[in-house]
Amino acid sequence: MKNEPRNMELVKQRLLSLDVMRGLIMILLAAESCMLYEALDNITSDKSLSGNIVKQFFHHPWHGLRFWDLVQPAFMLMAGTALYISWHGKSTRGISWKNNFNHILVRSFRLFSLGTALHCVYAGRLVWELWNVLTQLSVTTIIAYLIIRKSKTWQIVFSLLLLLLTELLYRFVQVPGFDQPFTEHHNFGAFMDTVLMGKINTDGWVTINFIPTAAHTIWGVVAGKLLISSLNNRQKVNYLIAAGIIALIAGYALDLSGITPIIKRISTSSFVLVSGGWVLLIMAFLFWINDVKKQSKYAWIFTVVGMNAIFIYLFSNTVGMQWFNGFVAVFVKGLLSITGLSNQIMSVISAMVALFTQWYLCYWLYQKKIFFKL
Repeated sequence: MKNEPRNMELVKQRLLSLDVMRGLIMILLAAESCMLYEALDNITSDKSLSGNIVKQFFHHPWHGLRFWDLVQPAFMLMAGTALYISWHGKSTRGISWKNNFNHILVRSFRLFSLGTALHCVYAGRLVWELWNVLTQLSVTTIIAYLIIRKSKTWQIVFSLLLLLLTELLYRFVQVPGFDQPFTEHHNFGAFMDTVLMGKINTDGWVTINFIPTAAHTIWGVVAGKLLISSLNNRQKVNYLIAAGIIALIAGYALDLSGITPIIKRISTSSFVLVSGGWVLLIMAFLFWINDVKKQSKYAWIFTVVGMNAIFIYLFSNTVGMQWFNGFVAVFVKGLLSITGLSNQIMSVISAMVALFTQWYLCYWLYQKKIFFKL
């Protein structure tokens, strides 16, 4: 019983590290929408150190892993962590799993609707496309919630079975023209896109990524259980680190042995393991810094964004991309034109100003205690 108050206190308080991690991811995504990475890529050489660093902010074209490939897994895993902490808090207040499930279904429907709507915004017309991260998350959230009351071991085993299912579908469902498991546009995932949408993604993304990436959301649930448990903080960090290292070893072993290559665009089992491993290590580091050591002097820079994650994601991908970034560029480039700077340099500065302005909008909303939730 002595552990109960500490557990309840953790449930009542927000995990600062989770808000920091969410904010960091959303700032990185907003920077992409502001075209910052593309602008930086235009002023760096592919063979230079700076050029290689900038390339890390673009998805790997196929077989391999870059830093940017960790963003969606982090997004999915954090969602699982928040899902469990929210559910646990509600359960302690007497809200039943069934009653909360209705809320989860409504939230998932909203995520699905927003995800498909964003593709229409990108295309400038009505389209039926299911590749957006919000669409994927709408499904993985339901999967994770259905097993949220199971034991940690049960959940981990179930997540691994999802990876096994993915392996079996890609390797043994032989459809003419789509019978090459790890070849772009000729795999089982691409075939399913022709069934679900009547089209194939030109960049190799597939809709059924929600099956393997559900593992990320489930691992987030397990991490949430760990972080609000009665274990001491050192044990929590050690468990996160151990889980991350095990996932990294397993994923890289599958890739290096030639069994299953690391491919983000079809979320192979090796990719899910490796990306999940890196994200768990990042989570352990941020938890140690922010919630254990309390070294949070500059955490507010990220938390003001993290607490309005859905707002900044939708704003940067709609108003930002469609109008705001161009609006900022008109004035920034206009004022800088007298300096003699190249258009490429001005594009970098313009993107940074647009990013800062979007961050400041989140800061203003935070100051006014306005938070957008689904």
